[in-house]
Amino acid sequence: MTKISGSTQALGGGALIAGERLYTVTELAREIGVTARAIRFYEDKGLILPRRAGTTRVYTNRDRARMILILRGKRLGFSLREIREYLELYDMDRSQVPQINLLLKLVRTRLAALEEQERALDEILAELRAVEREAMEALETKPTPRKRLAS
Repeated sequence: MTKISGSTQALGGGALIAGERLYTVTELAREIGVTARAIRFYEDKGLILPRRAGTTRVYTNRDRARMILILRGKRLGFSLREIREYLELYDMDRSQVPQINLLLKLVRTRLAALEEQERALDEILAELRAVEREAMEALETKPTPRKRLAS
């Protein structure tokens, strides 16, 4: 049993503090589909701040939600700096208006960058297809090479 904030609960299997679900690093990792090392990485970067139960890190539902937002942001190509800025806005103003405005700006910037990459890829694909066609046509007009006999 570990005593945290005046409430005694066993860690593991979903400890509760004042009705709030707590996770160990292993439980949180399993819950959101990442490694414990990934969680510690984001903790080292200051994006999540677990509590301590003795020497054990414990993560709240808030930490879980932040990890889900962090992972989504990374999957969508946002930098850790952009993700941190987004998370900090929520901490400062719970109305979420500044956070939503920043999100909209970041999403529009990311969309523009991806659309530019898409245009560049379309050009490269078209050029590669043209080279492929030319190579196939060149092969069709060439005689089949004969194998040399070993002397």
